[in-house]
Amino acid sequence: MKLLIRGGRVVDPSQDLDETVDLVVEEGFVAQVGGGRARAGRNAEVFDASGLVVTPGLIDMHVHLREPGHEYKETIGSGMAAAAAGGFTAVACMANTDPVNDSRSVTEHMVAEAARHDTARVYPIGAVSKGLKGEELAELGEMAEAGIVALSDDGRPVESSELMRRALEYSQHFGLVVIQHAEDLDLGAGGVMHEGEFSTRAGLPGLPGAAEDVMVARDLILLEDFGGHNGRYHVAHLSTARSLDLVREAKSRGLRVTCEVTPHHLLLTDGEVWSSHLSTDTKMKPPLRSERDRISLLEGLADGSIDVIASDHAPHHADEKDVQFSCAPFGIVGLESTVSLCLDRLVRPGTISLSRMIELLSCNPAEILGVPGGTLKEGALADITVMSLTSRTTINPKRFRSKGKNTPFDGWKLRGRAVNTFLAGRQVGG
Repeated sequence: MKLLIRGGRVVDPSQDLDETVDLVVEEGFVAQVGGGRARAGRNAEVFDASGLVVTPGLIDMHVHLREPGHEYKETIGSGMAAAAAGGFTAVACMANTDPVNDSRSVTEHMVAEAARHDTARVYPIGAVSKGLKGEELAELGEMAEAGIVALSDDGRPVESSELMRRALEYSQHFGLVVIQHAEDLDLGAGGVMHEGEFSTRAGLPGLPGAAEDVMVARDLILLEDFGGHNGRYHVAHLSTARSLDLVREAKSRGLRVTCEVTPHHLLLTDGEVWSSHLSTDTKMKPPLRSERDRISLLEGLADGSIDVIASDHAPHHADEKDVQFSCAPFGIVGLESTVSLCLDRLVRPGTISLSRMIELLSCNPAEILGVPGGTLKEGALADITVMSLTSRTTINPKRFRSKGKNTPFDGWKLRGRAVNTFLAGRQVGG
């Protein structure tokens, strides 16, 4: 099968490419970039990308697909459909399912279920500890053989310093990165929103930024002393200015640390929690932080200190969110809003370039996880996202493919969206 994507603006940071060229796909792989009409031949399927942007397929390295155990919130199939609709060709799913993905059998179930639907690549992330209890390392080797691409207890931090030390040491044998949900549970105990002016006004217990900073600082010390040359550590959903400074400083000393931020922490603050009259769609963990933190994250995007934008897609049933703020679960969905939010609120105003956005959403996640993708070089998998920079869209959760509708961006009018998604040259979204 041949596919000619004709006349699109191809933006691929992996080969420093930003120009209008044809792209030829043969048997699921990129066969040629540029001069495609002759190579594709008369029998090729043609996709006219005139006026559109063609990029390496986007990879969301932090999602919760809820299966097994919480299929009423999301299934692997519905999550994959949401990914394809949102412009993502691949997602990495966290281990806090029921049962927890801490064994070969659960990983194999995830891989098999993803293959059955085949609308996006699903990369399971294995638990650091058995049952996410933070007491004993999970079966890292068996899970690695079954297909995990990283380790994380996300939803919970790895509290034990000794366990984190061993995770950083043993993960090297399998080439896996350790992803930390950085939160000191003692400092953050009972907190439901960022600790500051607005938590005081609302009379709600706060979750201080220091709860994240302390854990990041500890982990970086462990990485430096016990990570050796190959230990890799990644901060999930980083949210504070001080955590970013810690990561920035560690990078300058050569430590193998990376970090991700979410669109909601880049665009919203704890002020939105207050102005929304405590809408539970503004409740997530880590919580929406201060304006100072938000500005620092934007600066980190621009100066290269931040490696990845990830949605932290965390669907919940409507009934679970339709309760008092203090009782609602943490988390919002993001697979179907991330691209439009980034294009309209980060690229359009010039905070980052389009190429930098693709680096954050495709090239860097592929490199950190060690998975295919993140490039349109000849011979690469033809996982491709096509975007319009000018189409106007309104965030409408009722139209989401995800079972989760919990988003604070409901009704936002944006310019730019993903219009087509190709998986190995096969159209799966748009």
